[in-house]
Amino acid sequence: MGYLAEGIREAARLLATLDPDVYGAAGLSLAVSSVATVLAAAVGVPLGLIVGTSRFRGRTPILVVLNTAMALPTVVVGLVLYALLSRRGLLGPLGLLYTPTAMALGQFVLATPLIAALTVAAVGEADPAVAKTARSLGAGRLRVLASVLSEARAAVAAAVVAGFGRVIAEVGISLMLGGNIRGYTRNMTAAIALETSKGRFGLAVALGLILLLVALGVNLALHALQQRRSPWRMPTKPATS
Repeated sequence: MGYLAEGIREAARLLATLDPDVYGAAGLSLAVSSVATVLAAAVGVPLGLIVGTSRFRGRTPILVVLNTAMALPTVVVGLVLYALLSRRGLLGPLGLLYTPTAMALGQFVLATPLIAALTVAAVGEADPAVAKTARSLGAGRLRVLASVLSEARAAVAAAVVAGFGRVIAEVGISLMLGGNIRGYTRNMTAAIALETSKGRFGLAVALGLILLLVALGVNLALHALQQRRSPWRMPTKPATS
């Protein structure tokens, strides 16, 4: 207990003195994971919306792939992308390995199937009357999809938050594609693993506390978003005069 208390005191000191190692790693984590999540949402939400509201040949295999990819180990994603981005790999000439861009790419690959699969589940739980009413009012395909998305917006927002939580807490991709370079690619999870192995428990605790605060902030933002009513939601029945 004394060792833990000492670590917490050291963490408080590092946070209060704006230690560059702590805040540098935290800033990189937030930047990389935010970019990866935005890109993953831009792909995963439309994909999940289309798959979740359509019936077509090949839909079941797509769902199987998405659900399987949700549980992809981060080291497997890191291994495949490392092979592609390494000097002898297909994308080696781009020089992306051991850069924040490579880390964001890996996190994008990790988060996209998760967001897509959860979006499929979200729109599947939406009231079918929303789409039927939209069609009866003459809405086109895009408007119908927008109405369904509006109906399921809280669950879809939760899917995006889950994607962010998945990537900001991962360590395998960050180490394999980022290289854990101090001041450049060392994010919070990589720094926690490294500093704990070096015995710098205070720095590891400080970064862990920031991770918890980030998780709390994201969930508070999600709660606030869920309380807002979308201004473009399709009415569920025609207005009466």
